[in-house]
Amino acid sequence: MSRRMAAVVAAVVLVGGCSAIGTEAEPAADASRSPSAAAGTSIPDVVEIVEPSVVTVTAGRSQGSGVVYRKDTVVTNQHVVGAARTVTLTLADGASVNGTVVGTDEIADLAVIRAARTNLPAIAIRSDLPRSGEVALAVGSPLGFENTVTQGIISGVGRQIPAEQTGGRPLVDLIQTDAAISPGNSGGGLFDSQGRLVGINEAYIPPSAGAVSLGFAIPSATVVDVADQLLRTGKAVHPYLGVSLAQLTDAVRNALGVDAEKGAVVVRVVAGEPAAEAGIRTGDVITKIGAQDVADVEDVYAAVRAVNPGDRVDVVVQRGGDAVTVPVTVGRITG
Repeated sequence: MSRRMAAVVAAVVLVGGCSAIGTEAEPAADASRSPSAAAGTSIPDVVEIVEPSVVTVTAGRSQGSGVVYRKDTVVTNQHVVGAARTVTLTLADGASVNGTVVGTDEIADLAVIRAARTNLPAIAIRSDLPRSGEVALAVGSPLGFENTVTQGIISGVGRQIPAEQTGGRPLVDLIQTDAAISPGNSGGGLFDSQGRLVGINEAYIPPSAGAVSLGFAIPSATVVDVADQLLRTGKAVHPYLGVSLAQLTDAVRNALGVDAEKGAVVVRVVAGEPAAEAGIRTGDVITKIGAQDVADVEDVYAAVRAVNPGDRVDVVVQRGGDAVTVPVTVGRITG
């Protein structure tokens, strides 16, 4: 990471407001069962579809946004609810209802809330990652302005902001967007042009850091995985390798002297964790995990999410001019 980038991401802001197990689980909403717009539908029509599924979440002095995940359940960011176990949900129709926090996960920065009302309109959820350049709509309650809509594009996927730059936990596997995101947008939805949820808005880099429209969201696949775990058990367990990764560029390829055309570069190995114990080294280029080829950092996260903690998986790395297969017993970390 360049010094300039390090200085910029050091200023990343989680976009909550001020600092501050229920019914049987049912399948998450998806595009085949929930209202979504047909391709070519106008933006105002898309907004009309998604607005009823976006709420304002108030937890003490903290205020953020949330998205209706199921008819009685809202998903938001963990940093919006904090340690609160009861919150107030302000719905799109103006009604306010009580909500009980079912579970939180600090690692993914997600929380699920059971609403006192059971007829809420669940949002359609898109399972695949959006492509760079797609239309993006951010909907939430920035600074208390409920159901505020901003439009932009998907600027990138698989973004990472390391812990040393956030001053806390790392932010990983994020969608980047230039749709305007402000304090209070946390937990609100990032939607595609058909009104399908592609991510939960989480953070932005402020203009004071020299940034222009740099916002970040948690991908919907992560949201579904974590939310369903929280609804089942109140906790979320994550498979864990214990590495920090970067994209493989021509400059990095030449510096490492590797032949791999695609892959994810290991820039840090955490001592004592699964990757280190298995023998993965800084400078290795991960090209395959199990049966899944790795073209970039996003592929690593996707492949690891598909492995159960405690299972053993073959990780193929390019080390100099050699391809090396490293069996790794995947660890677990609970949020």
